[in-house]
Amino acid sequence: MSKIGIYGASGHGKVVADIAKALGYEVIFIDDAKEGYIDYTTYKARYNYPLAWGIGDNLTRWKLAQTIQSEVITLIHPSAIVSQSAKIKRGVVIMPGAIVNADTTIHEGAIINSGAIIEHDSTIGRYCHIAPNAALAGGVSIGELTFVGIGSTIIQRCSIGSHTIIGAGSLVLDDIPPHVIAYGSPAKIRRSL
Repeated sequence: MSKIGIYGASGHGKVVADIAKALGYEVIFIDDAKEGYIDYTTYKARYNYPLAWGIGDNLTRWKLAQTIQSEVITLIHPSAIVSQSAKIKRGVVIMPGAIVNADTTIHEGAIINSGAIIEHDSTIGRYCHIAPNAALAGGVSIGELTFVGIGSTIIQRCSIGSHTIIGAGSLVLDDIPPHVIAYGSPAKIRRSL
């Protein structure tokens, strides 16, 4: 059995650990902030197995990626459906029941959460988080470090800027610029970040 470190021992980390176990890995949790878990420095010195991201917060994941010196791998749950023509980059986690369709690109460190649907020809930026049951129609573009809330729907060919938050249950009918919070049905910009 191969071993893997899950960086982050929160609830999100537990779900990522379940994916790793379903894929046949033995899991070691790494968490610099929680007592009772091994810190990254100790992990690197003792084990140095590949890592998977167990941190749901986009900015925290991105900051850690700038400092760690371990291989970060992609984990895709066996129940996820991922097109053979999809391009999945390093450090992506795709959760149970997610669907990633043809010619989609998912960039480094992104999370496609449980039951999310990413339709054909879409692009998900670096360190994004697409929450459970979000549905992105074909040709959608999501900028880096953006969060798309649970149950949101984004219609075809919409572009969402980087560092943006789309609130839970939103219906996005038009492009959304970077560095804003938008929510509602239809989604409207509520404030800048």
